[in-house]
Amino acid sequence: MGTFIPNTKEEQLKMLNEIGYKDFDDLFKVIPAEAKVKGELNLPEGKSEIEVDRAIEGLADKNVIFRSIFRGAGAYNHYVPSAVDAIANKEEFLTAYTPYQAEISQGILQSIFEYQTMIAEIMGMDIANASLYDGASAAAEACWMCKDRKHSTIYVSGAIDERILTVINTYSFGRGSKVVVIPAKDGVTDKDALKAALAEDPAAACFLMQYPNFYGIVEDAEELCQITHDAGAKFIMYAHPLSLGVLKNPGEIGADIAVGEGQPLGLGLEFGGPYLGLLATKQENMRQIPGRLIGETVDTRGDRGFVLTIQAREQHIRREKASSNVCSNEAWCALRAGIYLSTIGPKGFEQVATLCSSKAHYMAAELEKIGMKRCFEGEFWNEFTTTCPDADKLLAALEEKGILGGLKVCCGCCDNDCDTDCILWCCTELNTKEDIDEVIAIAKEVF
Repeated sequence: MGTFIPNTKEEQLKMLNEIGYKDFDDLFKVIPAEAKVKGELNLPEGKSEIEVDRAIEGLADKNVIFRSIFRGAGAYNHYVPSAVDAIANKEEFLTAYTPYQAEISQGILQSIFEYQTMIAEIMGMDIANASLYDGASAAAEACWMCKDRKHSTIYVSGAIDERILTVINTYSFGRGSKVVVIPAKDGVTDKDALKAALAEDPAAACFLMQYPNFYGIVEDAEELCQITHDAGAKFIMYAHPLSLGVLKNPGEIGADIAVGEGQPLGLGLEFGGPYLGLLATKQENMRQIPGRLIGETVDTRGDRGFVLTIQAREQHIRREKASSNVCSNEAWCALRAGIYLSTIGPKGFEQVATLCSSKAHYMAAELEKIGMKRCFEGEFWNEFTTTCPDADKLLAALEEKGILGGLKVCCGCCDNDCDTDCILWCCTELNTKEDIDEVIAIAKEVF
């Protein structure tokens, strides 16, 4: 098979002539000459399927697969039940397109509806969408939901993941919004700085915090929420979904919008993507929410059915009014999250959260015994930062043993003039006590 283009050059020319063009150069004449490729592309000769397989296998052999992982920072190594792959990989789900025709799309519509219901329950909100590209874009979309003609300034905690802030800045640059970062103090948002900034800015639209924050600290979200609301702005929480098995959810705290990264909910690490943006909010914000909303109804016979709700948006007839563009591939990631949550159930959800917390606290205590103390005080869930005499040396020693250690960070615990390194550690239900003890033993040998 020499080509994937099924028609001949003569047939292509006939089609071009039919629409008024002499040849391909004529078709692309609107493109400036300086933007066109001159001459032949420097591409290698094509390979057979066997040769391609061998080349790809050679590339795959370069990957390092760690038997034990103690790194989080936005991507988390959790157990994925086999049912998730078995169900999600069915052809009818893998090839599903936007379910515009409800009468032939009840299966996919119901799967999205169930996902939205579970996310809304977890977040303590009225409604959830399905869905956004990742947690960072969900955070940026949530900030945009809060903007109106009188309120355009977006406030963000300095204790969030910098990658989230980068995406918010990118969105805001193109939409004419100002982004202000409230500094972190002792590993958490400086409440006094937030209060002062909001009091002086009548254009404040919202304040966004991470929960737990990037350094693993569970901040006083209720007080931050009160400060934000007192200033007339909306409060957004970027929450780790599994932490809500043991922590108060955004709805209980009083948040207006809850967002997060859905990767821990059955998606696996997947070499960095695709991931899943979670977004849930109160009923009053329904008209501002991006993405799809699936509603439950009854048909003419009174049987339960599902439909696209508020559907004049996205790729639909009023595209110029759309707040975002969310493709159906993200619905597949949402499907995996829905299957995961249905499989583990409420008790399993709480158990996973509890195991992550207990293992992280055990590891933090053991590291402190050998002099690697926590950088900040305060409650934490599954992540925490510690000091380390030489992070590069320790992480390299762990890697030699097939262990991916924590992430080397500069957390500002020494006023950004650190005379020691810092490491952000993470524990999940997959880290056994033996795994943790091995890390401690290696650290003792190194130092």
